[in-house]
Amino acid sequence: MYQDSISAPEPLTSREREVLSLVAAGLSNRAIAEELRISPHTTKTHTRSIYAKLTVRNRVQAINRAVALGLLP
Repeated sequence: MYQDSISAPEPLTSREREVLSLVAAGLSNRAIAEELRISPHTTKTHTRSIYAKLTVRNRVQAINRAVALGLLP
């Protein structure tokens, strides 16, 4: 569940930050996988990890939380 505090419980890895920036750019998991040359399953794993670390449930919440944390412009 989304928390009101503005701190991430765990820092994102560099790959998670890459995935997050592509999520913010509006790419699908399949497009992110192609861009990063990883499998769609791996992309899904990264997005789940991002959601857990940012304590959110979906892409919109992840983007909003990342902006609030200064992880995205």
